[in-house]
Amino acid sequence: MRFHSRRWVKPEDLNANGTLFAGQVLSWIDEEAIMYAMIQLENKRIVTKYMSEVNFMGTAVVGDVIEIGIKAIKFGKSSLTLNCEVRNKMTQDPIVTVDNVILVNLDENGKPKPHGKVKVEFVEERLAKAAEKEAALSTGKK
Repeated sequence: MRFHSRRWVKPEDLNANGTLFAGQVLSWIDEEAIMYAMIQLENKRIVTKYMSEVNFMGTAVVGDVIEIGIKAIKFGKSSLTLNCEVRNKMTQDPIVTVDNVILVNLDENGKPKPHGKVKVEFVEERLAKAAEKEAALSTGKK
C-alpha cells in the first residue's frame, strides 16, 4: 500500500468527543480515492459507486498527522476497485480501513465508460512511453 497524502487534524475536524469525526475522515478517503482514480484512469469524470464495510480501529486528536494509503486491487471494464487505510503518521497506528472502494469512469454524458486499463501505471511510466512514441515518430519509426 502506498500512502499518498497527509492531513493535519485541526479543531474543525473533531466530533463532540474531541476526536477525529468519522464523516471527516470518510470525506478525505473519498477525495483521495477519486484523485487516485482520476490519475490512473486519465479522466476527471469519476464517481464513487460503493464503499464496503468501514472499520474504525483507532482515532486521532488535534495536532495528529494522519496519512491515507490507497492500493488498486481490481480493474474492471469501467470501474476501479481500491483498498484504503488511514493511519497515524507518527505512531503508524491504524485509524480506519476500507476493504473496497469502487469508482466508476464516466463519459461526458455521465454514463459508465470503458477505460481500457488493466494495471497500475505511474506518471513517470506514461511520460517515458510518450517520449518514446514521440522519438519514434520524429525518426519515422512506428
